[in-house]
Amino acid sequence: MVANGSLSAAARRIGYSQPTLGRHIETLEQQLGVALFDRTLQGLRPTETALRLYQSVSAAEAKLSEATLIAEGSTGDLEGTVRITASTVVSHYILPAILRSIREQFPAIALELVPSDSVENLLLRESDIAVRMFRPTQLELIAKKLGELPIVCTAHASYLGARGTPATPAELIGHSLIGLDRSDLIITEAKKIGIDLKRSDFALRTDSQTGGWELLKAGLGIGFAQASLVGDTPGMRALLPMLKIPPLDVWLTTHRELFLSPRIRAIYDRLAVGLSGYIARTSHRAPSTDQP
Repeated sequence: MVANGSLSAAARRIGYSQPTLGRHIETLEQQLGVALFDRTLQGLRPTETALRLYQSVSAAEAKLSEATLIAEGSTGDLEGTVRITASTVVSHYILPAILRSIREQFPAIALELVPSDSVENLLLRESDIAVRMFRPTQLELIAKKLGELPIVCTAHASYLGARGTPATPAELIGHSLIGLDRSDLIITEAKKIGIDLKRSDFALRTDSQTGGWELLKAGLGIGFAQASLVGDTPGMRALLPMLKIPPLDVWLTTHRELFLSPRIRAIYDRLAVGLSGYIARTSHRAPSTDQP
């Protein structure tokens, strides 16, 4: 509850219903004889007591997770389970082909794939290996940069045929733009390259990266996507080559203790090879452009 910001978010995190979690909180307060949350119109607000307890509990959780990591890192068998997390786009469109060859090499290792655009916590054992689009900073993690994935402005040929092709960034205004809903990431990044966009400029908005890509494929507007996906998808066209859009860094990371596990190391190394090969193959293949 303290970590997730709301009762509903905490309930989703641990797989409980909101009423069930609320009853657990009330029972805990009765057992401890203290109020852990103030009931307000905006929801539950942690008390000072709850915040102090949370510091101790989170520290104990981290220590327990560290002990688990050390124990699992000492396991020498190439069997068991490896949990991998990556963004939804990487999980849905890039990793499946790579995981197929890994499964053929290591049939005794079960793979759990967690498509998530939030940052799963490797330190608390929410995943064993993570594919990140930024460099992890925690000292307890081992991280390897595999390369960069170019990003392009793109639209489907069916949309461009109906609405025309923008020749300059300024002409994007007035088109049906596809962007994020609650996140301002695209707006912030667009300003860095000289495009002043507002939330109201996006005719279609979704915080689902895969949902946004499917909207683009369906010809509903103009947006931004990985150049490799654009190049691999019939009908998709890269637009405005003058835009210098920063690429996505691709980092592979795991916990230092887990890196000692032959099981984890085997999957980590094969993921590194597969993703590096994918990046190398796609970085030299320019997607189709549609000239005005």
